[in-house]
Amino acid sequence: MVQRETLCNTAAHHDGSPLYVADPSPGLGDRVEVFARTADTLGTRRVFVRSTPDGEPCFTEALIDRVTPGETWWRATLRIANPECGYRFLLHTATGPLWLTAAGLSRTEVTDAADFTLTAYPPPPAWAADAVIYQIFPDRFARSDRPRGPLPSWARSASWDEPIPYGEPYALQQIYGGDLWGVAERLEHVAALGANLIYLTPFFPARSNHRYDAVTFDRVDPLLGGDEALKNLTARAHARGIRVIGDITLNHSGDAHDWFVRARSDHAGPERGFYYFDGDDYATFAGVKSLPKFDHRSPELRRRLDAVIARYPGEFGLDGWRVDVAQSAGRHGGVELNARVAADTRTALGDDRLLLAENQFDASAALRGDGWHGTMAYAGFARPVWSWLARERSTEFWGTPGPIPQYGGGDLAAVMRAYAARIPWRAHSHNLTLLGSHDTARFRSIAGRDHQHLGAALLFTLPGLPMVFAGDEVGVEGVHLEDGRRPFPWDQDRQDHGTHRLYRELIALRREREALRRGGLRWLRADDEVVLFERATADETLLVQVSRGAHPPMPAPAALAGLLGAPDLAPGEPMPGDGPAFHIWETAR
Repeated sequence: MVQRETLCNTAAHHDGSPLYVADPSPGLGDRVEVFARTADTLGTRRVFVRSTPDGEPCFTEALIDRVTPGETWWRATLRIANPECGYRFLLHTATGPLWLTAAGLSRTEVTDAADFTLTAYPPPPAWAADAVIYQIFPDRFARSDRPRGPLPSWARSASWDEPIPYGEPYALQQIYGGDLWGVAERLEHVAALGANLIYLTPFFPARSNHRYDAVTFDRVDPLLGGDEALKNLTARAHARGIRVIGDITLNHSGDAHDWFVRARSDHAGPERGFYYFDGDDYATFAGVKSLPKFDHRSPELRRRLDAVIARYPGEFGLDGWRVDVAQSAGRHGGVELNARVAADTRTALGDDRLLLAENQFDASAALRGDGWHGTMAYAGFARPVWSWLARERSTEFWGTPGPIPQYGGGDLAAVMRAYAARIPWRAHSHNLTLLGSHDTARFRSIAGRDHQHLGAALLFTLPGLPMVFAGDEVGVEGVHLEDGRRPFPWDQDRQDHGTHRLYRELIALRREREALRRGGLRWLRADDEVVLFERATADETLLVQVSRGAHPPMPAPAALAGLLGAPDLAPGEPMPGDGPAFHIWETAR
């Protein structure tokens, strides 16, 4: 393979973290100090901050705030005149002017899409930045001993160890019997792992095991224990310091949903306007006739959906929602209401609750600050990690034709930086990062055990809210979407205890270190086989090196104290060049 390197220009840097922005959640009219750091090698003479209050160009000269070995820190004040404040830095250097934006340094002008952004919209809940998310597919996590009634006519019962019937006509109707009582009984496993936020895939009654085809939003599926089981779960989780969010479809319902049944039978009723009808035909999600698409032009539909969004946190104790296929909700032909769906849903949810959205592509238009707090970072995190670390490349990723592309570490960093540059830092740091989910093959099956460990190192050390799909931490495999939904192997002999220990250690480090939860991010090196990046707050700086394969070592930039998988190093001493491996250090101050 040709050795490729992406330019990780550390000559100047800024991001939206507290190290560089005095108040990452300002109010309208506030004045906020922002900081940029420049290396002495750049020869920076003056620095200006350009913003555009009310659309008017405004340049504010920055002052020298402090000088550190090899660097100068510049300070300027921004006035938050509008709900969204875009800004960039203009550096006058020894070789001419340079622009510093979220896309990096450029000697030519770049579009405003790359500007850093501060928003005056209400921030995400304060607790969210500390979240480590554990995703549970309720039917496959844990069975309780509580008796359950007869299965509905659509369902097919399976024993816990029965293989997933991928490709069979009854695959989505196979029920393994996990329930919410079982989840509550296994909270010790979640707590011992270090996760503190459970994300439940849908718990509404449906006609499939995934339940994204809800037949009502009025109650919890009796197969999962009903309303009482969800209330019990949230209460017991909260007692352990674990929050719980649910999963809802704002884009569609099932075709057996009580609203859709009434819409088809009563053309004059209000529910008829909840969907896009053309005679007896109707619009659907992805052409699936069992998933009729909501028409958000209906005020009554919005009122009812908002009531559901508010009811389950208020009555059942949920701490928020993840919204399924959020990029499609409110969109159909000439109808474009996606932003309104996001904003209305957030208003209905209220403060101190988390609102995450599924989005498989560039979500920047939906992450300005007044709607979703963050999205599932498939495009900006999972895809580049798969492309760098996959060994089984014939597996499709989210239906994209052809094999998984082959990235070097430079490509990984470039893609991550490009997506991060499109959104406010606050949204970037609240995106749900993941290696896989109930909608993908298991990462372990496409990457192998050692590369899964590298992926986990990236997951828990890069910005975002990291998510573990239940079973990843004990080595569950699955070579395609359905196979990845295997029941959790509670038999200790079937678990990979080394992987479990590694996940616990990485999660513990993340929860102990402020820099991994709220720190800024600087990419320091990105070659084919290795990436090196810095996470920093005012009080601590961590270096993370993830190596896919062996590579030439680079000298330690400072005295480094090994934290996980890393030796202590003196300044200039070579950093490890082994791989596959990862190393995490704290720099001496």
